[in-house]
Amino acid sequence: MGMFKEEKEESKTGNVDVYQEPVLAENNSSESPASEPEAKGKFKTFLKKLEISGTQGLSTSQLFLYNYDLKPVEEERRTWSFFNFICFWLADSFNVNTWQIAATGVEAGMSCWSVWGTVWLGYFMVACFIVLAARVGAFYHISFPVSCRSSFGIWGSLWPVINRVVMACVWFGVQSTIGGQCVQLMLKAIFGNDLDTRIHDTIHSDAIDSFGLLSFFIFWFCQLPFIYMHPHTVRHLFTVKAIACPIAGFAFLIWTMVKAGGAGPVVRQPATVHGSDYAWAFINSTMNALANFATLIVNDPDFTRMARRPRSAFWSQFFSIPIFFSITCLIGILVSSASNLLYGTTYWDPLDVLARFLDKGHSGPRAGVFFISLGFALAQVGTNISANSVSAGTDMTALLPKFMNIRRGGFICAIVGFVICPWNLMTSSSMFTTYLSAYAVFLSSIAGVVFADYFILKKGFLKLRDLYVADNSSDYYYWHGINLRAYAAYICGILPNIVGFVGATKTHTVPAGATYVYDFSYFSGYIPAACTLVLFTLIWPCKGLPGKIFEKKWLEKWQDVEDFGEFFASRRGDLRPLKSDPRDDLSVGEF
Repeated sequence: MGMFKEEKEESKTGNVDVYQEPVLAENNSSESPASEPEAKGKFKTFLKKLEISGTQGLSTSQLFLYNYDLKPVEEERRTWSFFNFICFWLADSFNVNTWQIAATGVEAGMSCWSVWGTVWLGYFMVACFIVLAARVGAFYHISFPVSCRSSFGIWGSLWPVINRVVMACVWFGVQSTIGGQCVQLMLKAIFGNDLDTRIHDTIHSDAIDSFGLLSFFIFWFCQLPFIYMHPHTVRHLFTVKAIACPIAGFAFLIWTMVKAGGAGPVVRQPATVHGSDYAWAFINSTMNALANFATLIVNDPDFTRMARRPRSAFWSQFFSIPIFFSITCLIGILVSSASNLLYGTTYWDPLDVLARFLDKGHSGPRAGVFFISLGFALAQVGTNISANSVSAGTDMTALLPKFMNIRRGGFICAIVGFVICPWNLMTSSSMFTTYLSAYAVFLSSIAGVVFADYFILKKGFLKLRDLYVADNSSDYYYWHGINLRAYAAYICGILPNIVGFVGATKTHTVPAGATYVYDFSYFSGYIPAACTLVLFTLIWPCKGLPGKIFEKKWLEKWQDVEDFGEFFASRRGDLRPLKSDPRDDLSVGEF
């Protein structure tokens, strides 16, 4: 195989620096400053310390394809049960974004109950896409960066991964800004509602003051211990959140409705739009759920690879997503309607309602606001860990496996989320949140390519070892490691939405037809990308196809990966398994 040749050629030329421990220069204080060779030796020593354990001895190409967090997950780390996936989505559903998701439909003129119907429909479609994306992780125990090598190519997969990493880092900052607002309420509940005026503002910014920055930093810092946790153990965070956050949510609902003396007028108001206007409002409200989930649909294998068995990841997600997200949305609708009865204004943001509860300053309401705000803060932590830091960390491992693992990637995500000053992106004059939502266009096209490759072209059959080989012996190497068919399909999935995307950013006026196409943005990106990949593969067949494209057969099979590490050990002529972790005794199963 090509990689064998590469290693042999390297050994003949004597270029073995990547395999050998650098020699440490002796520290002799009596000598003159370090010479250039000594400086290079120290630099190599520094790089050696940064290396992820278990990557020593790999060939140059393997160093960009494999480490402990990229390899198929062995049985000991597959700890997520049916219950854990239910807790995961129950925990993820309780966040400020889900609470407000009905606002768009109601403000467009629909009745609350019609909007709630669109939420059920939207999240049912989300559940279908999630379950489809989950299969490759559940059966082959691999993450999104590895699985998309089959569709985009060994090196071509880096672009989809970069897309997901960038989105995760930016969303981490945005969600942390919302978490910082929760901390502000907690601090005001403890120290008084005027705390923000008592803390001297030295920033003088329209986006944030000193008190807001302090609250943001507290929330951001409190997330760091959870980022340190590995995905197969972070499930315990979601279990705790699944218990605490719904209690806080229902307590908030009961408290608000008792305080208001009822549900308020919003839940009783009829629709104010009809005909085609109502139809497009219905579509927009339904598509909001898909836009909200565009990132998680793409990288669901990052979590399902931890599943104990395939059924643990399928029915649990299929039922829990529409149920939990719809219930959270209903709580948001009822609280917002009751707020109209209390204050004469409909507050769709639950944090605005809690802020009004602090107006009178009594000890009872302050205690209630503190604990409910704590519940929302915990909700934001869980959402940030699941949707952003773990996803970014997992995907960053594919960009530089020799020096990157999930923990390091998660911390880099947190740092980037801080330094971009996300509070500036959340101002009322900023269109950045619109850009973030509109970015679902690009992610839907990636998801469509991955779907067509796995379900139609490969029929659920992957050669695991070929996903980690960067030469022509791999079925997924394609043209210089890039599948040009997949990239053409990706572009074809983006094109129908480009004009509507420009219109959504409000930088230009676009035709109404382009806006209508963009209203179906997830489907109008997903379906063209999938169909184009199948068409191009029919015209220009590629390696790795297990049969005729439209042949009726399904080849997906549970993989035994307990000895996968020995495959890489044998590739470098060393029969010992790679020791990236004391529990890591893996070799090749059925590949």
